[in-house]
Amino acid sequence: QVQLVESGGGLVQAGGSLRLSCAASGSIFSGNVMGWYRQAPGKQRELVATITSGDSTNYADSVKGRFTISRDNAKNTLYLQMNSLKPEDTAVYYCNCKTRRTAWGTNLYDYWGQGTQVTVSS
Repeated sequence: QVQLVESGGGLVQAGGSLRLSCAASGSIFSGNVMGWYRQAPGKQRELVATITSGDSTNYADSVKGRFTISRDNAKNTLYLQMNSLKPEDTAVYYCNCKTRRTAWGTNLYDYWGQGTQVTVSS
C-alpha cells in the first residue's frame, strides 16, 4: 500500500506562485510514475504533470513553461512548483502514484492523495 499526503495549497493572486508537496510512504517500486492531477468544480479530473522514476517529465499544454514537477527520492516527496498562476488554475490538486504492488509484479496500480485546494484570484 502507498499513502500520499499533499500540502501547500492555498489562496494566491493571479501571477503569484505556490509550491505543492506530496509526501509518499509505503511500498513504491522502481518503474513508478508520480504525478499531479487537478479537478475544477464541474469538470473532470485532468493531468497536470508526471515524472517517472528516471526523471522523465510530461506536462499538460496549459501549464507548460509555468509549472515544474520534481521529486526527491531520498525524502520520498513529490513537488509541483507553480508560477504565473492564472484564475483557470483554480482546482483541487491531487497527487498520484502508479507503482507495482510487488517487486516482481508487472501491472501498475493507482494511488491517490486526498487533494489540496488551490485558488487563484483575479
